[in-house]
Amino acid sequence: MTTRRLEVPYLYGVVSPVTGPKYLSVREHLRRRVASLPEMTLLPPEPVLCAEYGVSRITLRRAVDGLVADGHLVREQGRGTYVTRPAIRHEYRESFVHRIAGFSSVMSEQGAQVGTKVLTQRVVPVPASVAVELSLDGTADVVELERLRSVDGEPNHVAHSFLPATLYPRAADEDFSQGSLYEFLRREYGADLAHARIVVDVGTAGPGEADLLRVVAGSPLLVVRTTVRDSSGHPLVHSYSRLRPDVSQVEFEVSVSGR
Repeated sequence: MTTRRLEVPYLYGVVSPVTGPKYLSVREHLRRRVASLPEMTLLPPEPVLCAEYGVSRITLRRAVDGLVADGHLVREQGRGTYVTRPAIRHEYRESFVHRIAGFSSVMSEQGAQVGTKVLTQRVVPVPASVAVELSLDGTADVVELERLRSVDGEPNHVAHSFLPATLYPRAADEDFSQGSLYEFLRREYGADLAHARIVVDVGTAGPGEADLLRVVAGSPLLVVRTTVRDSSGHPLVHSYSRLRPDVSQVEFEVSVSGR
């Protein structure tokens, strides 16, 4: 096994810190750095890293603990902490070029084994933020669907979907442990899924969510928000998915009609 020590100047300073506790900034900076390094590269000793980042050993260890839990680093007694690689990354794809196709359909077509665990499935009063996305008034009800999605046995993301209950009442009882929500809407309701607006931002994992995704609470997550509309522009479905960035990436594909 060949290793080499990471030069200290390479880790100088914390850039673009994430909002929140100091250890999150340190962890995110370390994550970006080690992602570009060869496997088996040893990190400098704790005292050196603490001095470079200007943090205590407790803060540094919390940062490193998160990267160990996410599969970016490995600790070995008597040897130190070195770079490894997390599980294979999968592209998170919802195809909106030739058809509206959900995560389950697209990933299955690529040969991946997609798993789904339904966490919540119920009719609830529409949350204020969802009412805006679906152009509903505050008295309307929606079907809320929350699912834990995995790829090849590895937790990938938690998906939250909201549908107007008056339009799609059977969505409250359908078995969504397999198959696609979009395909269900087409099959059962002839839904005209014509357009989609996607917004990507960053969040952090809460304690319950962290347990589901097997990450440390406070870990950064990719957040993908999607509103699907019909041909006339009327909103039909609003969803947001919170993804582990270490095992997934978001891909956009754009086509121009007639080109």
